[in-house]
Amino acid sequence: MSSMQLFAFGINHQTAPLDVREQVAFPEDAMEHALQDLVGRRPVKEAAIVSTCNRTEVYCSTDKPEEATHWLADFHQLKARELDPYLYRLPREQAVKHAFRVASGLDSMVLGEPQILGQLKNAVKSAEHAGTLGMLLHKLFQRTFFVAKEVRSSTEIGTNSVSMAAAATRLAERIFGDIDEQHVLFIGAGEMIELCASHFAARNPKRITVANRTSERAQALAHRFNGQAITLNELPEQLALHDIVVTCTASTLPILGKGMLERAIKARKHRPIFMVDLAVPRDVEPEVVELDDVFLYSVDDLAEIVKEGLDSRQGAVAQAEAIIDSNVINFMHWLESRQVVPTIRALRDQAERYRRHELERAKKLLAKGEDPHKIIESLSNGLTNKFLHIPSYALNHAATDERDDLVELINRLYHLHHPE
Repeated sequence: MSSMQLFAFGINHQTAPLDVREQVAFPEDAMEHALQDLVGRRPVKEAAIVSTCNRTEVYCSTDKPEEATHWLADFHQLKARELDPYLYRLPREQAVKHAFRVASGLDSMVLGEPQILGQLKNAVKSAEHAGTLGMLLHKLFQRTFFVAKEVRSSTEIGTNSVSMAAAATRLAERIFGDIDEQHVLFIGAGEMIELCASHFAARNPKRITVANRTSERAQALAHRFNGQAITLNELPEQLALHDIVVTCTASTLPILGKGMLERAIKARKHRPIFMVDLAVPRDVEPEVVELDDVFLYSVDDLAEIVKEGLDSRQGAVAQAEAIIDSNVINFMHWLESRQVVPTIRALRDQAERYRRHELERAKKLLAKGEDPHKIIESLSNGLTNKFLHIPSYALNHAATDERDDLVELINRLYHLHHPE
């Protein structure tokens, strides 16, 4: 029987600080290569990777979980022992429960935030593209999306979700009072920036600017919010013109260094800049924190602010957990029933071979013109003997210590009732 098991492992905002999460993040364009590398070089049958600013997780089917966890460190050129203290390892139903909780927004920094669902769907798409999504993971994620939908439609979990974007806007208001006099710069043009831009735009800032690597995306976004678009190359001279900077790009290296910000502050005559860096790896060099006139907030800082909105949702959490638990039980039943499929198939194949063999023999005798009644009699005898030979042999030759178990098993398998 196959010993391939469902297994999930990874790190998230609860187990690892930002500087560790940065080191194991997978940029979108490396995902396919990573998946094929894992399935190609390790004893792993199927794999999908979820990589967001708050988590890097691998869902896989493997009989050697340790090999899979070592791969993560290897791939990012880290020592396994550097990563170990932050890793969680989730076998079988723990992996199922975790996937359901993540998709339902129960494991997020922002309880109930809806974005994670899109990120999980992207992970599934990438695994499909890479050819590493097999039946097991396909079924797991199918069920995961079903559960997330049920949790969202039947509990209050997502209703007053304070998203990162809303938190960033509230923070800016704490620092500046009103935003309608401020110039806001967004760097990046992905989903997170879009969310932030719509939150800030609702407060009518004086000006909105969008900077991005490809100008089409920047222009499309700027156009939506009556702003202007610039390229990343224009950042050094444009930075000083803005009071609020929100950045979230897929860049693997910081794009805003300490030197660039020092020059901007000088040009601003020390008027403060409020910065939110939602990127992982970070877009802003960590040393920028040391500058006096910069208020820099990272993903983890925002999470603290977001926690303030939690209490009202604790009841909804209990409801959601109950939905999840019953679905985990269902999924595990399905999984266990899959485990016996190969045995059932082998049993049926064997019976089919017996049947064909006896049938061929009977047809030959018929062709010779022998008595059909005798042939049918002989066919039924032959089949009965073949079917009963192996269990009878096993019973007759059983070792003393296993005989009782075998007798009980055969009674159960064949529904035998002994006359008293």
